[in-house]
Amino acid sequence: MSLDQRCVDAIRVLSIDAIQKANSGHPGLPLGAAPMAYALWARHLKHDPSDPTWPDRDRFVLSGGHGSMLLYSLLHLAGYDLSLDDLRAFRQRGSKTPGHPEYGITPGVETTTGPLGQGFATAVGMAMAEAHLAATNNAPGRTIVDHFTYVLASDGDMMEGVASEAASLAGHLCLGKLICVYDSNDISLAGASGLCFTEDVGKRFEAYGWDVATVTDGNDIDAIDAAISAAKKVSDKPSLVIVKTIIGFGSPNKANSCESHGSPLGKDEVAATKRNLGWADDTDFVVPADVAVHFAATADAGRAAHTAWSAAFAGWQATDASAARSFMQGIEMELPAGWDAEVPVFGVAEAMATRASSGKVLNAIAKRLPYLAGGSADLNPSTNTALKGMGDFEGSVCTTPVEGAVGPTWSFAGRNQHFGVREFAMAAAANGMALHGGIRPFVATFFNFYDYLKPALRLSALMDLPVTYVFTHDSIALGEDGPTHQPIEQLAALRATPNVVTLRPADANETAEAWKIAMRRKTGPTALVLSRQKVPNFDRTVSGPADRTEKGGYILLEAEGANPDVILVATGSEVALAASAAALLAKDGVQARVVSMPSCELFDAQDEAYRLSVLPKGVKRVTIEAAATLGWHKYAGCCGAVIGLDRFGASAPAELLLEEFGFTPANVAAVAKGVIGK
Repeated sequence: MSLDQRCVDAIRVLSIDAIQKANSGHPGLPLGAAPMAYALWARHLKHDPSDPTWPDRDRFVLSGGHGSMLLYSLLHLAGYDLSLDDLRAFRQRGSKTPGHPEYGITPGVETTTGPLGQGFATAVGMAMAEAHLAATNNAPGRTIVDHFTYVLASDGDMMEGVASEAASLAGHLCLGKLICVYDSNDISLAGASGLCFTEDVGKRFEAYGWDVATVTDGNDIDAIDAAISAAKKVSDKPSLVIVKTIIGFGSPNKANSCESHGSPLGKDEVAATKRNLGWADDTDFVVPADVAVHFAATADAGRAAHTAWSAAFAGWQATDASAARSFMQGIEMELPAGWDAEVPVFGVAEAMATRASSGKVLNAIAKRLPYLAGGSADLNPSTNTALKGMGDFEGSVCTTPVEGAVGPTWSFAGRNQHFGVREFAMAAAANGMALHGGIRPFVATFFNFYDYLKPALRLSALMDLPVTYVFTHDSIALGEDGPTHQPIEQLAALRATPNVVTLRPADANETAEAWKIAMRRKTGPTALVLSRQKVPNFDRTVSGPADRTEKGGYILLEAEGANPDVILVATGSEVALAASAAALLAKDGVQARVVSMPSCELFDAQDEAYRLSVLPKGVKRVTIEAAATLGWHKYAGCCGAVIGLDRFGASAPAELLLEEFGFTPANVAAVAKGVIGK
């Protein structure tokens, strides 16, 4: 048996040992895909186990995250800080080896995977980041960014719609540094994939603009190696290497069967599999000395490349310290001095939609923050997220501008990313950019289509990634487009998601503060929920200052004498409504405090003394938001009232809808009077 084969079988045996010890896991993928993983890691992957965050390393994404023991075995054998004891603790509480790969838990894990398709789409974002950083930092005689993004995808990944969205985008963008090795074993959890999946994946990817190659024997290490080598030479297309494998290979009774997909083989079958592979069946978690030495040496080329890169970077620092520092600021998400110096302050006479003021603020920040980049799902004119004069991110090799088109030259150096109508892939790619480093991503769509990207936002939150989500057209006030486009339940869903900060600003100056909050956050996504319709700007000489937005909720307008009869709590466009209602109440001798609550999460994070200063006990409250009432009762209290919308909207002019559903000063004033018994 060759040393290469012994290394492959070491991956297999470590994997099934850990799964059996945990009595939980997915042995089929590690057994079947071990040769392709070994060929990639031993002969191609540029990495340094002593520094898993080295900026110019190759990225490896295990999109089929259920096969996590394959990755953990590779990391251990390659010399990462992952011991045999860590493998023995597979799937146990507090271990470095959770059931699916989790970013931030295990050294060398580039992204959280498991929700199928998302790893693939995240890898597309990583490749986008590499392309952009290479275009903006490399120069003749200086190569700072030059690496590949590899993704190992399963049949299940290929079935998921988000992978199709992302593959289409990657082909359009000509991401030549993106290589996917596809573990094609024709088996899924419920049975043969032919039950539901009979398409020609290779032809589909060719239609997307990918280079496609097939290796018919998944155990042929040299053939897999050759296919990857050929893919690396294709510079103007992403590459798909289809490797035909046998799930559960080596298992005498469960190979090529769905039985090996998601359940341990069992003690007897583990022993039989080891015998079948020529491995001792009476030991576990054993790595032969020659395998350990050989596998550890596979990272030597990466270490040498890291050393050479460090020298090149030091030379860059010596000749152009400012540019080198700017690069590292992007990698580290550091805000340079004066980054917000051009953020406008909006006057009272400048009533505008918060989506419009957001666009002005975004462009002001982007001028001072060169690593800020992003785009929308074909909605830049509506979401106001175009970065003016900053170019379009497009594959200059394969994309030709429409004849007669006017605009900046298309290239990977552009900061405006055009995702097309691909909300899910857009958000997953943003995760990839944030994980890669060097780009601070923002993405945008209509708020109602948050539902299309929610699984990726959830992973943004799970991984603590600073992705900024711009959601416009935030309520029934968008009007005639009707209930299909009018968000109702989305705010409640966002607020229920851990680690997300949701901001629904009341006016242009709160919007400016919301962007500052988003940029200062290094951990966790921020969602900016913005209006389509114009809203007035508050006179900050008589109302609470806009920088109190950072508190989440604050007193915007105080009642006469600071002893309110009732408190009106509102968000977004409904804050102006609350202010108008307070004016009506004052005419009737009712003193109302108006509280702007742009972020429930930030308000809840304040200490009790501050929260009670804004919402004191004993004063009845009315909350107002043109969305689902879920979650607002804790602020209204048992004796207060919640004005919201627990039904879908309708198609009609905004003014008519707001009146029909009770979002008028008169109705709010009437509800407030009812609460206090007047």
